[in-house]
Amino acid sequence: MGRIVDLQNNPVSGAMVQIGNSTTDSDINGVFIIKNAQVYEKFAFIKVEKAGFLHGSRSVVPTAGINQVQIMLLPQTVTQTVSSGTAATVNLSNGAAVDLSGSYSLSDGSEYTGDVKVTLHFLNPTDEDMPQQMPGMLLAENLQNEARMLETLGMLAVELRSETGEKLNLSEGTTATLSVPLDSETLVGAPNEIPLWYFDEENGYWVEEGSATLQGTKYVGTVSHFSFWNCDIPVEYINLCINISDVNNTPLSSLMVSIESEFNGSGSGITNNNGEVCGIVPANQVLNLQYILYNICNNLEIPNSSESIGPFSQDTTLDIVLDAPEVEEYQETITGVFNTCDGSAVANGYVEGRIEDGAAFYSLVTDGVFDINVLNCNENAAISITGYDYDNLQSTGEINYTLTSPLTNLGVLTACNSLEEFIQYTIDDNGETLYFFENIDVNFGSDSNPPSLTIYGSNNTNTSQGCFYLYGVLDTTFPNYEGVYSNIDWNSTSAGFNLNECQDISNVNNFIEYNLSAFGSAIGEYIDLNFSGDYEDNQGVSHTISGVIHVKRDN
Repeated sequence: MGRIVDLQNNPVSGAMVQIGNSTTDSDINGVFIIKNAQVYEKFAFIKVEKAGFLHGSRSVVPTAGINQVQIMLLPQTVTQTVSSGTAATVNLSNGAAVDLSGSYSLSDGSEYTGDVKVTLHFLNPTDEDMPQQMPGMLLAENLQNEARMLETLGMLAVELRSETGEKLNLSEGTTATLSVPLDSETLVGAPNEIPLWYFDEENGYWVEEGSATLQGTKYVGTVSHFSFWNCDIPVEYINLCINISDVNNTPLSSLMVSIESEFNGSGSGITNNNGEVCGIVPANQVLNLQYILYNICNNLEIPNSSESIGPFSQDTTLDIVLDAPEVEEYQETITGVFNTCDGSAVANGYVEGRIEDGAAFYSLVTDGVFDINVLNCNENAAISITGYDYDNLQSTGEINYTLTSPLTNLGVLTACNSLEEFIQYTIDDNGETLYFFENIDVNFGSDSNPPSLTIYGSNNTNTSQGCFYLYGVLDTTFPNYEGVYSNIDWNSTSAGFNLNECQDISNVNNFIEYNLSAFGSAIGEYIDLNFSGDYEDNQGVSHTISGVIHVKRDN
């Protein structure tokens, strides 16, 4: 499972994604899902193609859980147009450059004459987005056919296209000169000569070919064909997998693990749903680990959590218990049921969520349920959730909630993208889920003191199951009335909600909570509310209930 984005981190839809013999397209969120794909023994190679972008790819060390990757595509923007038969230099403002002799060929080897559209990108190893932009991973084959890990000091991507968009390359027997700039950080300790490596787009790893010399603040080298080119120091490596949990043995997912080696720089990975992260690391070196809340809380490093491991001379798997108070404080568990529009379990889909301004998270759904562990530094934060049913090409639409930290049960989500509003709820764990898609009336009593809200639904059956009625007194101290409410009696003027009218729900031992997370400011805007908790019916029997309301204001 993964996501395809552009340089602005916007989703790229309709990209063709291939792993082995399996292919699929990214959806409107840039998300793709490929199950049971064929992979190499040591890594999986993911290839991506989309018109308007350079080909993208990623190589990953497979894990037992759901492998999640993000691939950032580079735009196929023309940097400069040159003419065949004329030598030319194409420059970027950062100092990257390619010197062209003017001799080009088509894919069949025949000579090309005419204008040449040149796309040039420089990938800086100090850019935090570089691992998402670079092809494959830093795994390579040297001149002795030995596998090596690379420490990159900079990459160039060069692509040549004809006037009609055909891919071009250098004519046989000709060369071009690449200039790869170094910033002050990468310049420190840079060797006078460094091997050059090109990316093999068929096999998914780098191959050594030639070298570059340090001239001032640039590496300069000669190449005979174009691809991604890389200035790298090779080192021996091992595969390292780390399983991370808290003191309660709960896997810590979406946690960034930063690894800094003694001599060959640093790298990072994100734990999957099982708290596992795998990758290649330098062999026979001490490794320093740091744990970071990725894309939330300003990328906060968990205090007092850094540690050293290794050195390792062979492939290794470690189990690490992260015993830090902040981990338990920031841990959120989000659960729910995801159904198709006819009420059956979604067998091929996913749930996308975002906590306030944090990074999006995804959970693959294959049996109609989801259980997501995420890290979040704002207690009872706002969250948006959307479910996507691939088999029926339907979605829930975006639904807003308020987290009830540390555990939030979202109830049942239903994928009916053609429906604009719905009410659904389930009584008891094994009970039937009831749906209301039509005959929904929403009344905002703005003239009441205090203001009130009633939501009514009917599914045209003459039973208690065919009726839904929610009455609420809104809290004027809450911003836009949005917040967490408790159960109230019908005649109460205190803020709260009551579900007793149509359902067999008493006020005795009633512990139902209501999260009013969105209250539309005008007619036609949405009201989002979810509710869950324990209660007794009028016969004194205990039950549980959970539900979701996504409706439009009628007044």
